[in-house]
Amino acid sequence: MDSKLREKIVENYSELVTSDEAIVNDLMSICTTYNLDPVDLRYKLEAMNYKSTNTRTEILPITLDTLKAFKAQMRRDMTRESTKKVQVKARVAAVTASVDRSKLPNQLMNQGRAMDVDYSEPTSSGLPARQFKKEPLAGGITLSTGPTHVVFEGAKNDVQSRKRRGYRYMYEKISERSQVLDQVIDDFAELIKEHYEIEELADPSSTTDEEVTIVGRITLDTEVSSLSKLSEASLVIESSRMLSSGARVPLRLEPAIRIRGAVRGTRNHGFFPGQIVALQGKNGGGGYFLATTILSIPPLKPSPASLGISNPKADPSLGEKPTSVCIASGPYTSDTDLLYKPWRTFLESVTSRKPHALILIGPFIDSAHPRIRNGESDTLPSSIFQARFMNPIRKFLTVSPSSIVVLIPCVRDMISDHCVFPQKEFSSEITGGDPRIIVQPNPARFLINDISFAVTSVDTIYHLRKDECLKLGTEHQPLVPKEGELASDGMGNLCRQMLNQRSFYPVFPVPEELSHEINLDVSHLDDARMVDDGDIDYAPDVLIVPSRFKRFDKIVSTTLAINPSAVSKGCYALVNIGSKSETPNLRERIKAELVHDAHMIQVPQLQPVAVVKAESAV
Repeated sequence: MDSKLREKIVENYSELVTSDEAIVNDLMSICTTYNLDPVDLRYKLEAMNYKSTNTRTEILPITLDTLKAFKAQMRRDMTRESTKKVQVKARVAAVTASVDRSKLPNQLMNQGRAMDVDYSEPTSSGLPARQFKKEPLAGGITLSTGPTHVVFEGAKNDVQSRKRRGYRYMYEKISERSQVLDQVIDDFAELIKEHYEIEELADPSSTTDEEVTIVGRITLDTEVSSLSKLSEASLVIESSRMLSSGARVPLRLEPAIRIRGAVRGTRNHGFFPGQIVALQGKNGGGGYFLATTILSIPPLKPSPASLGISNPKADPSLGEKPTSVCIASGPYTSDTDLLYKPWRTFLESVTSRKPHALILIGPFIDSAHPRIRNGESDTLPSSIFQARFMNPIRKFLTVSPSSIVVLIPCVRDMISDHCVFPQKEFSSEITGGDPRIIVQPNPARFLINDISFAVTSVDTIYHLRKDECLKLGTEHQPLVPKEGELASDGMGNLCRQMLNQRSFYPVFPVPEELSHEINLDVSHLDDARMVDDGDIDYAPDVLIVPSRFKRFDKIVSTTLAINPSAVSKGCYALVNIGSKSETPNLRERIKAELVHDAHMIQVPQLQPVAVVKAESAV
């Protein structure tokens, strides 16, 4: 067996590799240990050694260092997979409560009469049922088709994936949390080493005479309790157990610190708790690490659509027709009532436009609404949702049968039984079996035709800005900004932080005063990553980040970031996607329009004020 394996290695590898007996023995050991074919192993090693710069592209030769790094990566992958399997087994064994839904229809009718709303089913669209179907793709991804040119690919919809997203929360173990947090640092360490061609990373707690490179997580100094916000005086860097046994070291920044690899024009570097950073400097034995250079995290790769690459498994005509997408976010009613007048006005406007895709982001029935929080509503949340949302959505699809509707939940949604982030999708029962109504988790990555979208209902950019500490520095080897990209834009830089950190919520821990907005489950942060180990390893074309900040659309590298604001403020966003044959340039294909409709805002009527005239004293 060994002789056949050696012959196959000699046959498929270059003479430079096979002439080194140590490398050949190491290759045989890897093939035997991990049950790999020598040809597959060669492809993996070449992918690891692939280097691309602005001037040239090359594949570095296979060395003992390459094999050592490959074995370390395989061990990390196996550890991660084993952890996921244990978590899946625990979730499958969990006992979930069942609800007798046979009693709901009559109750809904009674609640509907109490609210003076119509719970009757909408009229049929007249389209035969066979025109709507669901086709499973590889990996369990759902492809929704119908009498429309819109093709939707979203989260995996197989039984195991749905159970994994519907995990039981408040069962976190400290060991699981620490392992996930360490794994994030280790993943970024590999990314930094490859991008900046660094041979070895150092321990920030070790004294050194020469400058070294470290990778770690920014945390707040617990001894500086009087400071409620991160500052230079309270910066601490924490490394992983693999890099430095998890040591925490105070961080000091040189006044004339350099910022390497940032977008040209970015003179400020923002720090926030939970951020993964790469720094160059030294620990001179004073009990802290002095950073002289900030190594910017490399941006995500451009999407296939931005490079003009079509999915070989998809229809070649995908994206040939113009597509319109409407994006709206909650709250959908004012704080004074639960009548949802802004939502009804918005839907009337959307019905006249008939967009091909309607993305609705929670909260729909907000637990923070004053009427609900104070117990002033005696109507079931499910009743309100059916009356105020699902029935109008069905009527909209009757008028516009070629459209699809995508629903994204929020942690504050009372109609969701999973009030934790990352959050599973709504129950598929709310769609009534209509494949044009698609439920997705929070956060979500999905494709509409050939355009990639990334969405979360958490106000991440507000959480980032609240605890951000800015440091002025000098540029070093800056990147050329994309057309329309402004490096000095505050909101754009916050979105860039999300993209570079590869996370929909990179803040850790959650700010105490904002903890009611997001119930973070650290052990499942893999589901909050913008990239995964599969097909999604590139930047989204459109990043949707609803926020209490003023609405905006920004170009961030190859991504269009949009804050549609809230329907209760009379705001939503429209994205028009042109034909790729007429407009090959993706940036010219995607045009965003931010809409502010004053008619959507409910203005309370002023009550007449009685004026009492005081009689003059005699």
